[in-house]
Amino acid sequence: MQVTEALSQSNIRFDEPVQSILRGKPAKVWSIAPEASVYDAVEMMSDHQIGALTVTSGGILLGIISERDYARKVILRGRSSRQTMVQDIMTAPVLSVRPDTTIEECMRMITHRRVRHLPVLDERGELAAMISIGDIVNWIISSQGHTIKQLSNYITGKYPA
Repeated sequence: MQVTEALSQSNIRFDEPVQSILRGKPAKVWSIAPEASVYDAVEMMSDHQIGALTVTSGGILLGIISERDYARKVILRGRSSRQTMVQDIMTAPVLSVRPDTTIEECMRMITHRRVRHLPVLDERGELAAMISIGDIVNWIISSQGHTIKQLSNYITGKYPA
């Protein structure tokens, strides 16, 4: 087997679906109501060590609130996080993806739209998961590790024939 064949069998596949990332992620998506205070949202993000929450009402995705929204729309404007409601600063409409959206398309969306989080909606249009730029980076690192291992095995003669 040639090195190029080994590489072609182990290259990172950016045409893989978002579902590939979701396999290694907990299914829980943290959400908050639009009428909750921004303070409650920031506290929830801190408690769960996450950077964004989906904003939902009656199971419907209305928006997203992130640490960036808090910094730019509350702190920098001198607003009170206890008196400001989530609906006043959330980002809406929400940019979202489906489980079959490719990782490449997600990377393109994150880069061009300058977002860090993408809610994943199932075939019924219901919130199923959330991916972040960190999830994508971790997936790439893991894929590179797999590629490196396969190439190393090839070089040392452990590559399957």
